[in-house]
Amino acid sequence: MHEKRFHGHATMLRSPERFARLEVERVVRLSLQGLPVVDSVLDVGTGSGLFAEAFAAQVPQVVGLDASAEMVALAQKLVPGATFQQGVMESLPFPDQSFDLVFLGHVLHETDDLPQTLREVRRCARRRVAALEWPYADEAMGPPLAHRLPSQRVMALAGQMGFETVEVMSLTHMTLYRFSLGTSPNKSADGEA
Repeated sequence: MHEKRFHGHATMLRSPERFARLEVERVVRLSLQGLPVVDSVLDVGTGSGLFAEAFAAQVPQVVGLDASAEMVALAQKLVPGATFQQGVMESLPFPDQSFDLVFLGHVLHETDDLPQTLREVRRCARRRVAALEWPYADEAMGPPLAHRLPSQRVMALAGQMGFETVEVMSLTHMTLYRFSLGTSPNKSADGEA
């Protein structure tokens, strides 16, 4: 279990080379783009808090979640403008529609249960879910191809989970997904289950 999770040293997560490759500021801008006022963001798989820090510069409430207690402690030290807690993406410890935006930075491919993770992030989001992922390509940097997600699979599952639209954006080195929320997959238009 969890063999796809990051097991490297935390300093790797904040190297200048990685920061540039991730296009952090561009990803944050695109994740928020087109939304009216965004008051809250959940950064799932926050690691050292790199994206949480960038979101906190623009959004009043940012919460980072990570499975690793070590990463949560590090993020709390590095990003005083956000709140961090331990938890897993397959079972988010938050009420329904808790955040305007739920963001996943390089963690969607690490889940042990992709449909359940998409269900959970959709449940906790009010407006949008954004996920930054490695492209489905065999590259020297990043996870092996067997751990990467083909865009077609992500788009198909997102549709099944009730996301209204799925946008796929090819960045310089990464792929950014934006999932917009429609009616809940477990409820009819009038709110009945």
